[in-house]
This record gives sequence, structure tokens and C-alpha cells, in this order.
Amino acid sequence: MTEPQAHLLVVDDDERIRGLLQKFLIRHGFLVTIARDALQARRLLAGLEFDLLVLDVMMPGEDGIALTRDLRAKMTVPILLLTAKGEASNRIEGFEAGADDYLVKPFEPKELLLRINAILRRVPAVKADTGPKVLHLGEVRYDLVRGEMWGGADPVRLTASEAALMRIFSAQPGAAVSREKLVGDLGEDASQERAVDVQITRLRRKIEADPKQPRYLQTVRGEGYMLAPD
Repeated sequence: MTEPQAHLLVVDDDERIRGLLQKFLIRHGFLVTIARDALQARRLLAGLEFDLLVLDVMMPGEDGIALTRDLRAKMTVPILLLTAKGEASNRIEGFEAGADDYLVKPFEPKELLLRINAILRRVPAVKADTGPKVLHLGEVRYDLVRGEMWGGADPVRLTASEAALMRIFSAQPGAAVSREKLVGDLGEDASQERAVDVQITRLRRKIEADPKQPRYLQTVRGEGYMLAPD
């Protein structure tokens, strides 16, 4: 049975770039919808579901960072930011806003394709095995089969990167996972350890009663990070 095509939303104020990206991504098997700015993107998001958003940062009106930050409070759809600003501080700002990846212009279309596919590979939930199906983290519980997190009766929204981290940690609870391994498993390059730290900080805010003194997502000195469920 053929898998359904992933539906992407590409948002860029440059008409030429929008058209080129749309043609390229369609040629590689995606369904692609385009928008010229954040306002048009919001209208599309109100009526359609997308598997991934590709957002330009530098847009007139509401920019990509602001749009990402607002969308992340409402939905978990993966977001890839495109920008002409490649400084580390700009990348960190994007990740802190909730982006799953960050690609600096100009870029090779093939690199964009590789990053999109890497993000989409993180999304499927883990399969059930003979181990526990739910991990308890104080008031929070994590369903390994569905890849869902709950705080009491309320769902806890996870970004694609946060969900990927939970899958990695829940596969080996009580064992330290090195930052280098996390970088590799998340599809980042070796220079992105700081980005992983940002994702860990964001995930702790959703798990821990006191994120500054984590009980469940612990730092293991010299080894990395460890999930320690009840």
C-alpha cells in the first residue's frame, strides 16, 4: 500500500523562491501549498492540515520567528525556518521559538530536501514492545505506543524535536544518552549541541515541576542526559 504524500506549507514573501521551492518539492513527491506571508499562512492553517511548515524568517508584517512562536503554542506541526541570518544567536532564537530546524540562505535544494525528510522521519510514534506502555513522570505520563504526553487529563503538546527526544529517552529509561548521540539521532550536524540543549530546556518545562532542578530529565555529568521515570 502506497504511503500518503506529506503535505507541506511553504511561506515566503519572494514569489520566485516560492515557485521554485514548490516545483522542486512537488517533483520529489510532496504535496505543496504556498503562502506569501504570515496572514495568508494563518488562513490556510485554519482550514487545512499540514505535515510540515517551511517558513521564511524575514517577511514583511509578522516575521517567521513570531509566527513560529505563536503557532507552537497551538499546534505541534514541525517547522523548518529559512533565513539569510546564519549567526548562532539567530539559530538559537529560532529554536527557542519552537522551530525544529533552521536552514541558512542560500542553500542547495537537496539540503532542504534532506532536512525535510529528516524531520518527517522523527514524527511517527514508537511501536509497542514487551516493555511498559506508559512512563510516569510525577504528574505527567508518557504513552510510548502513541508518542503522547499528558498532564492529568490534559494533553501536553510536543514539537517534533521534543517528541523525538522523548522517543530516544523512553527507549532506554535510566540510561544516560550523550549529547553527541542526541545530535546524531536528531539529524543535526556536530556543531548543533547547543541546539540540543535548548530542546532539552524546553522539554523540561513540560515535564518538571521545577525545570531548574530537574527530577525526571536529569543531566548526568560527563555523560549527557537521562530520563528517570517513577
